[in-house]
Amino acid sequence: MPVLDINEIRDILPHRYPMLLVDRIVELEAERIVGIKCVTQNEPFFQGHFPGFPVMPGVLIVEALAQTAGVLVLKHVEDRHRKLVLLASITSAKFRRPVVPGDTLRLEMKILKRKASVAVMVGTATVDGLVVAEAEMMCTLTDKAEAEALS
Repeated sequence: MPVLDINEIRDILPHRYPMLLVDRIVELEAERIVGIKCVTQNEPFFQGHFPGFPVMPGVLIVEALAQTAGVLVLKHVEDRHRKLVLLASITSAKFRRPVVPGDTLRLEMKILKRKASVAVMVGTATVDGLVVAEAEMMCTLTDKAEAEALS
Protein backbone atom coordinates (compact mmCIF):
# COMPACT_ATOMS: atom_id res chain seq x y z
CA MET A 1 0.00 0.00 0.00
CA PRO A 2 1.37 3.41 -0.89
CA VAL A 3 1.79 6.02 1.80
CA LEU A 4 0.78 8.58 -0.84
CA ASP A 5 -0.92 7.72 -4.12
CA ILE A 6 -0.74 9.71 -7.35
CA ASN A 7 -3.68 11.95 -6.38
CA GLU A 8 -2.07 12.87 -3.07
CA ILE A 9 1.24 13.55 -4.85
CA ARG A 10 -0.55 15.84 -7.31
CA ASP A 11 -2.04 17.66 -4.33
CA ILE A 12 1.51 18.36 -3.07
CA LEU A 13 3.54 18.91 -6.27
CA PRO A 14 2.63 21.35 -9.05
CA HIS A 15 4.01 19.00 -11.76
CA ARG A 16 1.64 17.38 -14.26
CA TYR A 17 1.96 14.88 -17.11
CA PRO A 18 4.32 14.47 -18.84
CA MET A 19 6.63 16.02 -16.22
CA LEU A 20 5.25 14.38 -13.10
CA LEU A 21 7.77 11.59 -12.57
CA VAL A 22 6.69 10.07 -9.25
CA ASP A 23 3.80 7.59 -9.24
CA ARG A 24 3.59 6.82 -5.53
CA ILE A 25 5.35 7.27 -2.20
CA VAL A 26 5.94 4.03 -0.30
CA GLU A 27 7.94 5.30 2.68
CA LEU A 28 7.81 8.70 4.37
CA GLU A 29 9.73 9.76 7.46
CA ALA A 30 10.78 13.18 8.77
CA GLU A 31 14.17 13.12 7.00
CA ARG A 32 13.73 10.33 4.40
CA ILE A 33 11.35 9.38 1.61
CA VAL A 34 11.02 6.60 -0.97
CA GLY A 35 9.09 7.12 -4.18
CA ILE A 36 8.30 4.85 -7.12
CA LYS A 37 8.29 5.63 -10.83
CA CYS A 38 6.96 2.91 -13.13
CA VAL A 39 8.77 3.38 -16.44
CA THR A 40 6.58 2.45 -19.41
CA GLN A 41 7.19 2.21 -23.14
CA ASN A 42 4.73 5.04 -23.82
CA GLU A 43 6.79 7.69 -21.97
CA PRO A 44 7.08 10.61 -24.42
CA PHE A 45 10.89 10.80 -24.19
CA PHE A 46 11.39 7.24 -25.47
CA GLN A 47 10.26 8.25 -28.96
CA GLY A 48 13.56 10.05 -29.53
CA HIS A 49 15.84 8.71 -26.76
CA PHE A 50 16.79 6.42 -28.50
CA PRO A 51 14.85 4.82 -31.38
CA GLY A 52 15.56 1.10 -31.27
CA PHE A 53 17.16 1.32 -27.80
CA PRO A 54 14.89 3.30 -25.44
CA VAL A 55 16.78 4.69 -22.44
CA MET A 56 15.36 7.06 -19.82
CA PRO A 57 17.44 10.27 -19.91
CA GLY A 58 19.64 10.67 -16.85
CA VAL A 59 18.42 14.21 -16.33
CA LEU A 60 14.88 12.86 -15.92
CA ILE A 61 16.05 10.32 -13.35
CA VAL A 62 17.57 13.22 -11.40
CA GLU A 63 14.30 15.15 -11.86
CA ALA A 64 12.37 12.17 -10.45
CA LEU A 65 14.69 12.19 -7.43
CA ALA A 66 14.18 15.96 -7.07
CA GLN A 67 10.39 15.60 -7.25
CA THR A 68 10.53 12.92 -4.57
CA ALA A 69 12.55 15.36 -2.46
CA GLY A 70 9.94 18.02 -3.17
CA VAL A 71 7.22 15.81 -1.71
CA LEU A 72 9.32 15.35 1.44
CA VAL A 73 9.89 19.10 1.83
CA LEU A 74 6.34 20.19 1.02
CA LYS A 75 4.43 17.44 2.84
CA HIS A 76 4.93 19.11 6.21
CA VAL A 77 4.53 22.73 5.09
CA GLU A 78 1.14 24.09 6.16
CA ASP A 79 0.75 26.62 3.34
CA ARG A 80 2.34 24.37 0.70
CA HIS A 81 -0.13 25.43 -1.99
CA ARG A 82 1.54 28.85 -1.91
CA LYS A 83 5.07 27.41 -2.08
CA LEU A 84 7.42 25.92 -4.68
CA VAL A 85 10.47 23.75 -4.18
CA LEU A 86 13.09 24.81 -6.72
CA LEU A 87 16.22 22.87 -7.54
CA ALA A 88 19.23 25.05 -6.70
CA SER A 89 22.16 22.72 -7.40
CA ILE A 90 23.09 19.18 -8.35
CA THR A 91 26.47 17.77 -7.35
CA SER A 92 28.08 14.39 -7.64
CA ALA A 93 25.50 13.03 -10.09
CA LYS A 94 26.48 9.59 -11.31
CA PHE A 95 24.70 7.25 -13.69
CA ARG A 96 25.48 3.55 -13.30
CA ARG A 97 23.05 1.64 -15.54
CA PRO A 98 20.45 2.44 -18.20
CA VAL A 99 16.79 2.62 -17.21
CA VAL A 100 14.53 1.06 -19.83
CA PRO A 101 10.80 0.46 -20.36
CA GLY A 102 9.42 -2.00 -17.84
CA ASP A 103 11.77 -0.89 -15.06
CA THR A 104 10.45 0.27 -11.71
CA LEU A 105 12.57 3.07 -10.30
CA ARG A 106 12.89 3.21 -6.53
CA LEU A 107 13.74 6.80 -5.61
CA GLU A 108 15.19 7.30 -2.14
CA MET A 109 16.05 10.75 -0.80
CA LYS A 110 17.58 11.65 2.56
CA ILE A 111 18.02 15.10 4.06
CA LEU A 112 21.63 15.88 4.95
CA LYS A 113 21.10 19.50 6.11
CA ARG A 114 18.00 21.61 6.46
CA LYS A 115 17.42 25.26 7.19
CA ALA A 116 14.22 27.26 6.99
CA SER A 117 14.16 27.58 3.20
CA VAL A 118 17.07 25.37 2.03
CA ALA A 119 17.62 21.62 2.12
CA VAL A 120 20.63 19.58 1.02
CA MET A 121 19.72 16.02 0.14
CA VAL A 122 21.31 12.88 -1.20
CA GLY A 123 19.43 10.45 -3.39
CA THR A 124 19.74 7.04 -4.94
CA ALA A 125 17.68 5.56 -7.77
CA THR A 126 17.62 1.78 -7.99
CA VAL A 127 16.03 -0.86 -10.21
CA ASP A 128 15.71 -4.38 -8.78
CA GLY A 129 18.13 -3.45 -6.00
CA LEU A 130 20.85 -2.21 -8.37
CA VAL A 131 21.92 1.43 -8.25
CA VAL A 132 21.16 3.17 -11.55
CA ALA A 133 21.84 6.77 -10.47
CA GLU A 134 22.79 8.85 -7.46
CA ALA A 135 23.11 12.54 -6.77
CA GLU A 136 23.39 15.17 -4.10
CA MET A 137 21.20 18.21 -4.58
CA MET A 138 20.14 21.39 -2.91
CA CYS A 139 16.64 22.82 -3.15
CA THR A 140 15.06 26.02 -1.96
CA LEU A 141 11.56 26.64 -0.71
CA THR A 142 10.10 29.83 -2.16
CA ASP A 143 6.75 31.57 -2.41
CA LYS A 144 4.92 30.89 -5.68
CA ALA A 145 4.01 34.56 -6.01
CA GLU A 146 7.66 35.62 -5.76
CA ALA A 147 8.76 32.99 -8.29
CA GLU A 148 6.01 34.01 -10.72
CA ALA A 149 7.00 37.68 -10.38
CA LEU A 150 10.54 36.82 -11.48
CA SER A 151 9.40 35.00 -14.61
